Formats: sequence, structure tokens, C-alpha cells
Amino acid sequence: MITVSNLTKKYGNVTAVDNISFEVHKGEILGFLGPNGAGKTTTMKVITGYLNASAGGVKVKDIDPVEQPIETKRQIGYVPESFPLYEDMMVYDYLKYIAEIRDIPSELRDKKIKEISALCGLNEVIAKDINQLSRGYRQRVGLAQAMIHDPDILILDEPTSGLDPNQIVEIRNLIKRVGEQKTVILSTHILSEVTATCNRVIIINEGKIVADGTPAELLARDRRNNILHIEVDKDYDDMEGTLRRVDFVESVKRVQKEGVANPCFVIESGKSHDIRAKIFRMAADKGWTLLEMRSEMVSLEDVFRKLTVQ
Repeated sequence: MITVSNLTKKYGNVTAVDNISFEVHKGEILGFLGPNGAGKTTTMKVITGYLNASAGGVKVKDIDPVEQPIETKRQIGYVPESFPLYEDMMVYDYLKYIAEIRDIPSELRDKKIKEISALCGLNEVIAKDINQLSRGYRQRVGLAQAMIHDPDILILDEPTSGLDPNQIVEIRNLIKRVGEQKTVILSTHILSEVTATCNRVIIINEGKIVADGTPAELLARDRRNNILHIEVDKDYDDMEGTLRRVDFVESVKRVQKEGVANPCFVIESGKSHDIRAKIFRMAADKGWTLLEMRSEMVSLEDVFRKLTVQ
């Protein structure tokens, strides 16, 4: 659906995007991640035809955005981070106006508006002026205008920016439903959204791609050992020594948890060894009462920081 080949974009002497290449296939929801200034928005603008590349190129369904900018835009629904809405217009009138711009035949416009309003959850506010809407509903209107012409590709730049947790969940679920039928590129700083929504992730830093894979594949790249936290009800004899003698344990450290008076330990084992069952059996054999046993899971945030923090 989208092919980016050796794409470079410069602003004067500043290289915003530095010779990157990737493909996005039909049905993928791609999370496009990176710190501020990494080149995410620039890349998305080149794909949509709003900017021209300094070198390399892009194909959208085998269409060159430079040679066929209007046809490219017909294939794409784009929601920039700060999308324009005519706030003095009623939601229905705004969507009708967008339908006209998108060359949707007049006899089909009402049908399209009804379909996209139902999909985006706008039925309750369809007769309200946009300036009366919450930010969450405005985001939905932005998504509706991007999808009203039924494009095969959606490009969303920070679609959940500024939303409260409930609104974020609503927009996330909407994107997941849409992603069942379309190709989606989603830029966001909320890494939990990527894990919950995307089936592939690209991380860009200083204009270069530093990671590309499924969320599970990126998490597997982290080479830290397994970390296990345990809490017991009281001090037992030679606790640290006993824990160190468990197979595959590499280190044991007693820690003081805020607000917890009971003995707590952090146990490190090799990455390929899950020692939870061994610790449980050892505690049972020794008569220890385990109050907590919790693995410290690697998060996408850990991977992101390792790849982007200098």
C-alpha cells in the first residue's frame, strides 16, 4: 500500500529525515514512534503529498505523490495533529462540505454522512455546532472528515493528543475497528496506545529508523535479565542465602518498599530462565508465607528510551 524508498528531507542545512525506507501493507496498523523532532510528522507529510522529498521517494498504491498529488490525496485520509475545523459550522454541514470537496456524488452524500457518523459515534452531536463540542468529539469529527470518502489508507498524527483517559479509550477502539478494513499509520507519544492498538511499530530517532517490528519483537530485543519481586510476611533464617542457592538465580537484593514493613527482595535471573515456580516451591518447602511475587516486565517505553535517549 505504501512504499518509502531512501527518503530524505532537508530544511536548509538540517536533515529532518535521513535516507529511510519501509513498507506498510494492507491491514496493518503501524505505530510510528519517535521523540519530538525525530522526523515523524515530516515523513507523514511527504507520504500525503504535503511536502516534497529532498531525495528518495514515496509510492502510495503505486502512485507518486509528486507526479499525481490529487490522486494520492484521494487514496488517503489524513488527520494532522492540529486539524482544521470550521467551528461555526454544524457537524452535519461540515461533513457535507467535506463530502462535496471529496467529489462524493450529491445523491450519496447523506448516506455517507450517516454511515461515517455512526462509525465515529457522532449521531448524538450531528446537529450541534462544532464550537460546542468537547475535544474528544472534535477528534471524532476530524476522523470522520478523513474517512468520509472511504480511503484505503489513514494517516493519523497524534490522534489522542489532549484527550482524557476515557476519550483515549474511545478513539483507540475506533482506530482498531477502522484498522480491520484499512491501512493505518498512527503517530503517538502514548506508548501504551501502541501496544494496545498497533500490530507493527517503527521507531525513528534523529531522522533514522532505529527499530521495526511487532510490539512483541521489539520487547524481545531487550536483553535485560528477568527481575522478580517478592514479599514475605516476616524474617526467616538465611533468607538471602537461601534465595541465592535457587537454580539460575544470579543476584538477590533486599529492598525497602515505601509503606511496607515486611521483608522484600529483588531477584535477578538469566533472561531465558523463569524462576517463579522454583521460588514458590522453595518457599513452600521452607514454610515461608509469600505475600507477593511479581515479575518486572519489560515495556515498550523501556525499549523506546533505550533506542532514543542519548
